[in-house]
Amino acid sequence: QVQLAESGGASVQPGGSLTLSCAVAGLTYGRCLMGWFRQAPGKELEGVAAIDADDRSNYADSVKDRFTISWDHVKNTLYLQMNSLKPEDTAMYYCAANQAIYSFGTSPSLRQQRFDSWGQGTQVTVSS
Repeated sequence: QVQLAESGGASVQPGGSLTLSCAVAGLTYGRCLMGWFRQAPGKELEGVAAIDADDRSNYADSVKDRFTISWDHVKNTLYLQMNSLKPEDTAMYYCAANQAIYSFGTSPSLRQQRFDSWGQGTQVTVSS
């Protein structure tokens, strides 16, 4: 069973940067489909970024060119680098994984139904 623990959430001003981390334990094969999701108050869970075991990545249009997802195989940690933050990026951020999926052979899915392991979340607030 995969265990996920997010950290790095904070309050930042618009235009600022933040890096979220997700420590991952229990991966059988070292790599799999992994992603970041977010949920703002009163809104549905939204897929933000995903990365597969072939290092293919995919981003929601709302964060493209501002956010970068990456995986450190030495630290077994998933990252989300967030730049040029906007108030609408305010949300609880969750990392997720599905170790039964290595790769789709194409752009990794941002659909929450593709993920079966979830962390507890870390809060990001963007406000002046």
